[in-house]
Parts: sequence; structure tokens; C-alpha cells
Amino acid sequence: MATAAEDPHLGAGPDEEDESQSGWDSDSILSDDSVLPDYTAETSDGRTASTLYQACARNDPGSLRRVLERGVTRDEVMDLDINRWNGLMVACCKGFIDIVYTLNTCPYIDINHQDNEGNTALMIASQAGHVNTVMYLLNYYPGIDTEIKDCRGFTALIKAAMTGRDDVVAALVMAGADIHVTDTTRGKCAQDWALKTGRYETTQRLRRLKMRPKAEQFCESYIPEWPELKERVAKALAEKSARERITHHIKNTFGFRFPHDPEDNGVMDHMVRMTTSIHSPLISTGCRPLCPTSPPEVGKRRLAVPELMMKHSEKELEESSVCHSDGSVSHVIPSLHSADSIATTCCADTDRRGSILSMASTTVASKFIPRSMARRNSVFPSGCIPQINVNRPTEPTPKKEKKKKKMEKGYLEPPKWKYKELKEEKKKEKKEKEKNEKKKERDSTKSKK
Repeated sequence: MATAAEDPHLGAGPDEEDESQSGWDSDSILSDDSVLPDYTAETSDGRTASTLYQACARNDPGSLRRVLERGVTRDEVMDLDINRWNGLMVACCKGFIDIVYTLNTCPYIDINHQDNEGNTALMIASQAGHVNTVMYLLNYYPGIDTEIKDCRGFTALIKAAMTGRDDVVAALVMAGADIHVTDTTRGKCAQDWALKTGRYETTQRLRRLKMRPKAEQFCESYIPEWPELKERVAKALAEKSARERITHHIKNTFGFRFPHDPEDNGVMDHMVRMTTSIHSPLISTGCRPLCPTSPPEVGKRRLAVPELMMKHSEKELEESSVCHSDGSVSHVIPSLHSADSIATTCCADTDRRGSILSMASTTVASKFIPRSMARRNSVFPSGCIPQINVNRPTEPTPKKEKKKKKMEKGYLEPPKWKYKELKEEKKKEKKEKEKNEKKKERDSTKSKK
């Protein structure tokens, strides 16, 4: 964890600079209560929600679907409370992801609506730290603006930085939010506000994003091989001199090993990139990227999925790659196949191929709905369910042989109880009697012959 004493770039942390000149207290501005009012869920008292706002405030997706199915008006969608918050803002404040997902199909919804203090739904979700809500707003709500400022001049990125929401900051930056924009009161950017509020981990995250602004593992041309592997293997297998061997032995014997962060472009860094790339089996079975030739990048605004689907047909999106920055279609055919082709070429058994799981996953893939939102099983995303045969072995399971304890001299042994000694003596006497009787029988049979 980075601290101010260890890193010279972090500065001295929170300060008290020209607060008298600004006219407002920084502590009250940076508190959650100044931007996020305390919204408590309304009691349902056994009745279903009749309006859109009531369904959102109670976190009732079923009632919200029924309200949307019967039809809503613009006035009902823009039903506001005393703070000028609509149902989407309340859901973003509380992290009701099902409500946010259902409101995606609601007409007349204004994603950039501002309340009395200038906050939008994206600002509220960012300051609250609901990263899943923020990701869904950025990817599935068309026309969302990340650069809107509130009455104090704060953007969603500045609010997330000053409250230490590292994941939200990374999501906003990779979605195209401007990291150099400043507030209108003090002229500080997101990194400056993170330093002022003592969010050193957020500052470190922003610096890391600046050092590596492009997620190359999400590109189709990414090669999942460690570039330094050959060089390090050759260095390890090379013959060492006597002096180098002695030095290495002394370091391993008398050296101190302190915990430290993984090095840049090291094996751990490469493992993270390799397992999160589109070539990874986990990613390829969980989702299908629309833009394998246009990976996320710092400062590049990416279009939402509904905007891409409005510009291009589903067939065009399935057969070719899409550039998220301008919505143009490239002629590079992605190597990832669609769910329909996999389902038809998997096996000849129609019962297994036409299972509920495969049909559900095919529908999800064609509609570009995230699997976590669809509540489907992602173990078998497409194709057929594998057939498992259980056979019993013909031979019996061999019994495990007990190891005999070896009596070693020079070691203390636990004392034996008297009843155990008497029991062992009786067993020995019984065995001796049986041996004597068998011997007598043998002798008698021999004498008779």
C-alpha cells in the first residue's frame, strides 16, 4: 500500500489551503451526506407499487415490469421527489441493479437529468461506489455524458476519486472520462482531489492507468505469450561461474525476504492479462466482445450497445467487428464464433443440442445482454450439455493395508494399560492352545496310519 512517506509523487495528503477564500468548508463538501441524501426504502404494507417511482424506491422489479407493460407517460417517468430525484437516481444511490437493468427499456428516461445540486445518476452511483451500476450505465444507456458538472463543478470522476472508489475511477477513465478536467471552484483535477482527501490508492490507480493507457489484452491481435520468458529461461539455464554460485548461495542463506508488490511486466502481471484476455476460455464462454479490434483505452469515448444496435443490424454485428469509438464496422472477421454455429456443429443429438440452457444462452448472445443480468447458467453457455456415463468397476476396491509400526529404540513409548496386557496375554494363551490341539490331532492321525 502506497503512503506519503514512501512515494514522493503522492504529496503530503490533506491540507487546509485557502478555505477562508473559497467560502465553503471542505469537510462538508467531501461528505457523503452533502451529495447522497439518506433514502430509506418505503414500506410496502403488503400492496404492490402502482407508480414507477414507488417500484424503484421499494426495489420491486416485478411491479416495475408490470408498470412498463401497461405503458407509462413522460410525466410518470419524470416523477420527482423533493430533491428532484427520479426513480433511476434512487436505484443508483441504493445499488438496485435489477431496477437499473429494467429501466433500460423505459421510454422517456433522461439519463443526464440533474437534481437540485446538479447530480446525475452516474454521479450518484460513482460516489456511492456501485461499480456494477456504473458499468451498466456506461454500456447500456445511450447518450450518457461523463463530463457534466454539478453546482460545485465536480464531475462523476472527481466524486469517485475524492471518495476513494478505485474500481469506479478505473471504469470511468477507461470509458472515456477526462482525467484532466478541473472543478470550477478550486481548479483541481481528479488526481489532485484524491491527494487532498488522502486517497493514496486511488492516486496510485490513476498513475498506473496513465502508464498503461490501453488494455491490449482485449484486442484480437493480442498474443498470450510472455515476451521476457525466453530471455529469463536462457539466463537461468546458462552456466554460472564459481563466484556466481557462491554469491547466489550466500544470498539465499543469509538474505531477508520482505513482501513487495509484483514487478511491472512480470509473471504475475502477465498472468492477469492472459487470464482476462478475449483468448481466455473464461472470457470467451462468458461473453462475446463486439469490438475485438478496438480495445478500451484511456480518454477514448465508447459507444453504448443500444447506439451500436441502432446503427447496425444484428447480422452485421455478428459477422464483423465494430469500433466503439465512432461506431464504424471493420472488415476483420473475429475468430470467436457465434452461439448458433457452435450449437449446430456440436453434436448430432437434437435433444441434447436443443436444451433449455443452450437456447437461453443463444438468445442472450444474440441480444447482447450480460449473462450476470440474464440470470442464466453460464457453465454451458452454448452447444449441448455433455453426456456423463457412470460405470461400476468390475474388480472390488482393494483394501488399504495397515502399516506396521516399527519399534525403534531410544524413543519413549506410551505405557500400556493393565487390562490391555491381560487381554493380549489371553489371546496368546488361546493361540497356543489351538496350536497344541492341532499338533495333537496331527500326531494322532499319524499314529493311526
